[in-house]
Order: sequence, then structure tokens, then C-alpha cells
Amino acid sequence: MQLENGLPGDLAHCIMMPTARDKNMILPTFHTPPVKSAVLILFYQHEQGHLEFPLIQRPAYNGAHSAQIGFPGGKAEPGDLNTDDTALREAKEEIGIDPAQVEVVGHLSDLIIAVSNFVVTPVIGFMAHKPRFIPDPGEVDEIIQAKLTDIVDPALRREGAVVVRGKYNLQTPYFHIDNRVVWGATAMMLSELSILVEKSGLFASTYNYNK
Repeated sequence: MQLENGLPGDLAHCIMMPTARDKNMILPTFHTPPVKSAVLILFYQHEQGHLEFPLIQRPAYNGAHSAQIGFPGGKAEPGDLNTDDTALREAKEEIGIDPAQVEVVGHLSDLIIAVSNFVVTPVIGFMAHKPRFIPDPGEVDEIIQAKLTDIVDPALRREGAVVVRGKYNLQTPYFHIDNRVVWGATAMMLSELSILVEKSGLFASTYNYNK
């Protein structure tokens, strides 16, 4: 499955991009290239037939992504052979995924996270069955099992205000998934994925995502 051909990239990302309401919010300036990182968008088939994927709630901490919802993933390590290795290793460390059971089928567009100076490659994978999640309590407060249909349902796309780092106000589009606000880089990646699902028929021939 050649996902890289004809990806909507920035056009999809901009749909879910936040805008600052507080003019005092200034992104940090970095003098080094963005750090390579990867996340895993892992699909598995629910027993009722629909496709699901895990999102994780990060713990609260003194940092740019405190308490946010995202995909399992992180920065590349010296022993990683490529972005697939990074995504699979991080998913194993954070939520207990066995890399040997994941079929990697492609990647979405790279996304630069300006606030933390990361460039993220979303890696798409499939498992033949629902995984047994083992969350790392230091990295994960909760695992949210989202449905593929959540990202193509217009009723679950909303807009509202969020507070970042306890003091900055952003107005942002977001996905309302499991009564959670999924915004920022995660929503931007999901935006690209949703376009592929809706307009390109991604998964339609092999996976029934309409159940």
C-alpha cells in the first residue's frame, strides 16, 4: 500500500491547525535542526468488525505536551534503523505492543512540531487482533481506543479554546473522540488520514471501516 504517493500533507494539516488567541505566546527559537521522531498509528479490528486505533493520554508534567492526547511514539534513538523502528520501539515501550505482530503499511507526511523542535513521521501499521495493552505509567496516564469512523464523522469535528501550559489560550479545531479534545499535531495527522479514508478509499477494499 503506497500511502506516500499523493499525500495531501500541509493542506490537510492546516485544516486542524490551532491559532493563538494570546498574542504574548511566542514559540521558542531553536538553533538546531528538528529532532527526528515517529509515532505509530496502529489499527486493529474490533470483535464487532470496525477498525480501532489507540491514542494515549500523556501525564501532566512541566513541558510543552503536558497532559495532551497523542499517538504512542517519540524521538529516534541511535539503535533505530529507520522511522518504522522508532515508532515500533516507542509503541512497545509505552503501551506494550509487540513489533513482530505489526504490519507496517506506509507513512503519512512528516510534520514539524515547532514548540518542541521535533519532526514527526506518522507510521501506519495493522495488527490481526486487538493487542493486549501494557501502559508504562511514567509515559501514559490512559489508553483511549478510538474508532476509524471517529475521524470521518463531521459531527465529531469541532472548534473551541484550549489552554496551553496553563497560561496561553489557543482557538483550535479538534476531534471530539471519547468525550476528549484531540487537537494540535495529533489532530493534524488525523486530518490527513481522514482525507485518505474519505477521498482515496484507503482501507475500503480490505477493511470494512463503515461498520
